[in-house]
Amino acid sequence: MKNSKFLDNFYLAEQLKLGKEEAYNFLMESFYDKLCSYAYALIKNHSKAEDIVQNVFADVFVNRKQINPGYSIKGYLYKSVYNEFIDQYRKNKPIIYLEKKYFEALDLFVEKEYDDLDTLIKKVDEEINNLPTKCKQIFLLNKKEGLTHVEISEYLNISTKTIEGHITRAFKILNEKLGPKMEALLFLLFDFKTKTAVAH
Repeated sequence: MKNSKFLDNFYLAEQLKLGKEEAYNFLMESFYDKLCSYAYALIKNHSKAEDIVQNVFADVFVNRKQINPGYSIKGYLYKSVYNEFIDQYRKNKPIIYLEKKYFEALDLFVEKEYDDLDTLIKKVDEEINNLPTKCKQIFLLNKKEGLTHVEISEYLNISTKTIEGHITRAFKILNEKLGPKMEALLFLLFDFKTKTAVAH
């Protein structure tokens, strides 16, 4: 059973600074899975996501004496995961301006709005799966696979106008089900390039 005292941010920070194992275990139990989900939303690789989170927790322990009790532990963890992701991402390829803006938006959205990222992702996925068959197929080809309207038209042998109609319908349905923050929610399931590769 979790120690309710650790729900107090200041107390938790102080105990972490003192190197208390119970405080560190509380941190792991409370945030490990959520941070893994967040890291996966960024990097789209379960193994790398866990590596990122494990590195963050290792850094927290090593640098525990530098923890500021006046700063949100939760915010610190999410920001650390984001920074670790950016560091790893830079090793593979440079970050263009729009990608940076996307990652910053995702970082802010997840940290500020939701505690249970797993539930959120499942909800979005569920509503997409509930779309009419053809509508879902075209929506996923465009948003998940990154195909343009022209490419989908050639692949399915239908007009681009029909494709636009299905995508518009999908957005309308998802907006009704998920609310005005739908665009931000979809960030959690699809790569950045699929958000920008919607050429007609």
